[in-house]
Amino acid sequence: MKTNQKENKLWWLAAGAAALMAGVAVYRKLTSYDFNGRVVLITGGSRGLGLVMARQLAREGARLVLCSRDANELENARMELAGNGADVLVTKCDVTSEEQVNSMITNVQNEFGPIDVLINNAGVIHAGPVAEMTIDDFKESMDTHFWGPLYTILAVLPAMKARGEGRILNISSIGGKISVPHLVPYSASKFALTGLSEGLRAELAKYNITITTATPGLMRTGSPRHAIVKGRHKEEYALFKIMDSSVLTSKSAEASAAKIIDALRYGEAEVTTTLPAIVAEYLHNLSPGLMNSVFSAVNSILPGEGGIGKNRAKGYESETELSMSGLTERTQKAAARNNEL
Repeated sequence: MKTNQKENKLWWLAAGAAALMAGVAVYRKLTSYDFNGRVVLITGGSRGLGLVMARQLAREGARLVLCSRDANELENARMELAGNGADVLVTKCDVTSEEQVNSMITNVQNEFGPIDVLINNAGVIHAGPVAEMTIDDFKESMDTHFWGPLYTILAVLPAMKARGEGRILNISSIGGKISVPHLVPYSASKFALTGLSEGLRAELAKYNITITTATPGLMRTGSPRHAIVKGRHKEEYALFKIMDSSVLTSKSAEASAAKIIDALRYGEAEVTTTLPAIVAEYLHNLSPGLMNSVFSAVNSILPGEGGIGKNRAKGYESETELSMSGLTERTQKAAARNNEL
């Protein structure tokens, strides 16, 4: 008799769990956002993750607006996307300039239509010991990762509020939740973006404006070539590129973009990609002191100060036999595929 009662309880628990999962699936389907015909602005959209997201959104019928500081990169992206049937507008803009951002938003809204979705993706990476970083490095990171998104958000908000809807995706980083050695300016500025994004989500919900924060781990976009490296820059770059290329520590740009876009589609508050990033976040929440000790140990084996010191070199200026070896083949192929060369 007791056995039958236990079996009945287990059956009802299983049935309840299945019903709950089915209900959640139906709710997500009914509340999912349709990108077809929507105007989507992607900052830093001419290469890397921005371009990968643009490709995926174009396949869903989105009308794309890509902005970047590089006119040649923008034209390459436009030709590819338009050649595949996308409705796309490109515009040169430095998002660290409030004046340029306001002018861009006004022009886009007048010429292409109201911006339904804003994706703040523009980024810059400074890699090297914090002792080799300058105030200008920190300012550049903050200008790009905090002030740039703030300028674009404030510029699109009035029209979104007037329409009573809008979606905003802020591409932060797992480095915006856990500060990583040798990426301190990057992490500090991404922390600022994460805080901005979370606060805005709470305040803008009443206007039916949904904010999603992406905190991805390493993605194979090909972006290390454009990183700013300091100190013993060739060693820094080779290590960064190897980590970026390994399937153990990174995720493909395409898989990452799909997961991030789904989070935006379903109005999720946050999305973290890659297993290492998810595990690191869990351990950091469990014991920040332990994670700090782990990172201190990691820092002890990273390249030290010296080399070019506080001078800066781009990744592509720091190539060596190691950084161009088979260990980085995936990143090199991603760079060619995603307009990073």
